[in-house]
Amino acid sequence: MKKFATSLLSIGVATGMGLGSMAVMTTTADAEWVPRKPVEFVIMAGKGGGADRLGRFIQGLIEKYKFSPKPFIPVNKGGGSGAEALQYMKSKAGDPHIIMATLNSYYTTPLRQPKLAVDIKEFTPITRMAVDTFQLWVHSDTNINSVDDYVKAVKAAGKAGWKMGGTGKGAEDSLVTAMLSKKFGIEMTYIPYKGGGKVAKELIGKHINSTVNNPSEQVGFWDAGKSRPLASFTPKGTLKGKFGGIKTFSELGYGDDMVYYMQRSVIAPAKISVDAQKFYEGVFKKVYDTEEWQSYMKKKGLIPGWLTGVDLTRYFVEEREVHRGLLKDMGEIK
Repeated sequence: MKKFATSLLSIGVATGMGLGSMAVMTTTADAEWVPRKPVEFVIMAGKGGGADRLGRFIQGLIEKYKFSPKPFIPVNKGGGSGAEALQYMKSKAGDPHIIMATLNSYYTTPLRQPKLAVDIKEFTPITRMAVDTFQLWVHSDTNINSVDDYVKAVKAAGKAGWKMGGTGKGAEDSLVTAMLSKKFGIEMTYIPYKGGGKVAKELIGKHINSTVNNPSEQVGFWDAGKSRPLASFTPKGTLKGKFGGIKTFSELGYGDDMVYYMQRSVIAPAKISVDAQKFYEGVFKKVYDTEEWQSYMKKKGLIPGWLTGVDLTRYFVEEREVHRGLLKDMGEIK
């Protein structure tokens, strides 16, 4: 069977010195650059989802510890599965006072919408802070307690009767849903919402039947006994603590191909100065090293994954090709 998963090796720190042209900084600037005005911190998703929660948590740490002389101001631009944010960042080439928190629509949206003319390797890499994961969730009021129960319920309901919530066509949730559909021969109606937080609430409100939310989006409801995880789209031993207790598809006997990750990274527009790039790398490294961030990763089921510079651009390009294959298998692109 074709393996859909991003390999575990790909979330480690890459080595080598290639792809130098992918992160070229063409603007010069004075040494020890610092922002002269508030930094616009674009989040390419709606409010309440994993990306939004993470971005605002990071912004709070920057403010708390005064890691920047000017504040970082979160701005949500989730329209068009991230197209709005990508177009905006493209239009801001050379502007060092804008950065963006990414998710995997950073890869999929330019592939699905080539008219955007967005080439992600032209953006300035800042850092990858972590890699996020996905779990299959149902409401706790159901009698669905296993993946087998889930497959039987979906088949019994039929495509029209089973609603899977997600964050947009071609978005991460839809890719994971496609993996489920192909693996188990099931069909369901995919309902898109503006953010993962909304998706999680719709499950608890029983407006949809299942989700593949990130841990941070469902953990509160899980703690309250309102949602139930059935399986994790991770290899065994990847997650620790509470989320490590969720069986993986591999552990449940469904093979090793049901694995999918979402990067939690930060980029800046093309053509900013090396000094501005280094300033942001420094800010986020300080955030990464705080006790609060380390605790946040453990609590929210994130996998640590610090990566910067050319190695980060290489990672982006490799992941873009993985997602090209996934989208082709879904029939989203040729």
